[in-house]
Amino acid sequence: MEYAMKMEHLTKDFGSFVLKDVSMAIPGGTILGLIGENGAGKSTAIKCLLGILRPDSGSVELLEGEGLTAVGYVPDECPFAGVLKVKQVGAFCAGLFPGWEEDLFAHYLQKFDLSSGKKVKELSRGMKMKLTIAVALSHRPKLLVLDEATSGLDPVVRDEILDEFLSFIQDEDHAILISSHITSDLEKICDYVVYLHKGQVTISGAKDELLDTYGKLNCTRSDLLRVDPKLIVGKREGEYGCQALINDRAVFQRAYPDLPLDTPTLEDLMIFTTRGDRE
Repeated sequence: MEYAMKMEHLTKDFGSFVLKDVSMAIPGGTILGLIGENGAGKSTAIKCLLGILRPDSGSVELLEGEGLTAVGYVPDECPFAGVLKVKQVGAFCAGLFPGWEEDLFAHYLQKFDLSSGKKVKELSRGMKMKLTIAVALSHRPKLLVLDEATSGLDPVVRDEILDEFLSFIQDEDHAILISSHITSDLEKICDYVVYLHKGQVTISGAKDELLDTYGKLNCTRSDLLRVDPKLIVGKREGEYGCQALINDRAVFQRAYPDLPLDTPTLEDLMIFTTRGDRE
């Protein structure tokens, strides 16, 4: 499988908000992280991908024509009624998904330490998320789509879930699209990143290449004034020093060899791109 998902020039106009000309692709065997501030359009893009919303223009191709039956979806909240027992969730989903495997569901319940007799409302947020992921994996999807699935979880549970995602993509027939505010999680597991800002793709590419291309400058105000503004994405000026995000590390280091650069984080890319210049 070359691509698990290809989105090309997708546009959705709500009047007050426009998702504009968004393109992204997920090669098989990889994880793509979708980042952006609240209201940037991440959930809108995912809903268009899943067919929940119809785009005004553009296209989405899933799994080289296999379609939604091979997609597992994990929303930010557990979608199952609180009065259902965990085993009843499995029985319900068996009638919902043609490829449902009860033995596989039982395997994930054991792996995630989920009691089949407990009601959904008795589960912690972390356990509810594990249940939702167990359901998504138990019909053997090829593409897993996660919309803020790790938000609000404690670090131990998040780490366990991230390990499961890494196991899922070990062969090239599987891929993941994950939207998250927790950029440190995405730095751990993602191969590619797409950054949405006000409905448009601002930054996209292989994660490691992006972090190698950009640089974070910590310097004095006088040093910052020396730097060509074309190299500066955004800057912060304070009483005791300045910071700036540099868009081309190689060019900057040739021009200013006396000013060292740090490797930025995905959070740095978001903050400096979104907020620009500030004091």
